[in-house]
Amino acid sequence: MAATYGPGLVGSLLVGLAAGKALAMAWHVPFVGVNHLEAHLFAAGLEAEVEYPVVVLLVSGGHTVLVEERGPGDYRVLGQTLDDAAGEAYDKVARYLGLGYPGGPAIDRIAAEGDPAAFAFPRALYHEGFDFSFSGLKTSVVRTVERHPEAPTADVAASFQEAVVDVLVTKARRALAATGAKGLALAGGVAANSLLRRRAAEAAAGDGAAVYVPTLAMCTDNAAMVAAAGAYRLGRDGPTTLSLGAEPNLSLSGRARAA
Repeated sequence: MAATYGPGLVGSLLVGLAAGKALAMAWHVPFVGVNHLEAHLFAAGLEAEVEYPVVVLLVSGGHTVLVEERGPGDYRVLGQTLDDAAGEAYDKVARYLGLGYPGGPAIDRIAAEGDPAAFAFPRALYHEGFDFSFSGLKTSVVRTVERHPEAPTADVAASFQEAVVDVLVTKARRALAATGAKGLALAGGVAANSLLRRRAAEAAAGDGAAVYVPTLAMCTDNAAMVAAAGAYRLGRDGPTTLSLGAEPNLSLSGRARAA
């Protein structure tokens, strides 16, 4: 029985852990604590035979991370967001524009009707390394709408999305070149974004690399990826102690204690 113990909202983690431990004891099966971020790295492999090494662009509401994955469980973080995650920026911009929550799907839909070149929003750290920053982009959207209240929402959304995807794909391509990885994989809820999926596939093809884009159901949080990560960790590390607690700020390198 596998359950995530971090990172995430502590209340949700505690409920999931309690349920997972209870089911493990009731069914007399091993309990395995799973790192939520590591689980996302297994998503692409659920539907395709991944040829390692790959660069994984893990993008969600709480995280934006570039990972070099040399095989299951063998990875290193190349870069990550220094402030807002890309998904968080989507949610905040969508809320400001009155598009509702979750922001990712709402902006993706309306952006299809807009002009992505209408506004030249900033691309922070565009030419620098593998880290990301999206808080300035969010602020720029707000300031632009304040100065141009007549601007069509679709144009603002399309220009915002263009800036986010441009940065994400540029950094991913830089990571491919630096690592010599054979492929690029997307993971996390923002991997469901239509523009990101298209641009990632085009970039990988242009660089002669394979691309692994999970189906929409495998991008968002799901039991299949947690089960896959749990099965791997059970085989490698054995069962997890039932004293395992929630770790809301768990990093990708975090490991649960064995029983």
